[in-house]
Amino acid sequence: MSPQYCNIKDAVILFFKNYVNFSGRSTRSEYWWWTLASLIISGVFYGIATATDVAAISTLWSLAVLVPGIALAVRRLHDIGKSGLYYLLILIPLVGSIILIVWFCKPSDGSNEYGEPAGSDSYF
Repeated sequence: MSPQYCNIKDAVILFFKNYVNFSGRSTRSEYWWWTLASLIISGVFYGIATATDVAAISTLWSLAVLVPGIALAVRRLHDIGKSGLYYLLILIPLVGSIILIVWFCKPSDGSNEYGEPAGSDSYF
């Protein structure tokens, strides 16, 4: 189970701990801290790839986090009480992404079919 709130370090640990786990729930902080960490790491790898003319570095990183990133998004949708199939909205240009971003910003739902919410006293 995810903590109610986590910091960037905890979010990265949880991301790799739940690498291809499509069940359960992920909190808002877990999702957004991982998104920030991933953007920073991608930027660093892109900078290295640009400086060295070796694009394989950033490509390998992108491939390594593709499926787990989808799994995290599905768990985030579960946390707000929606099916992971709603992630397919990403296939609708612009509008689908906007809908998903709004949903990812919503607070956690109470108990639902995907499990109990994170406890208020739990911290990673």
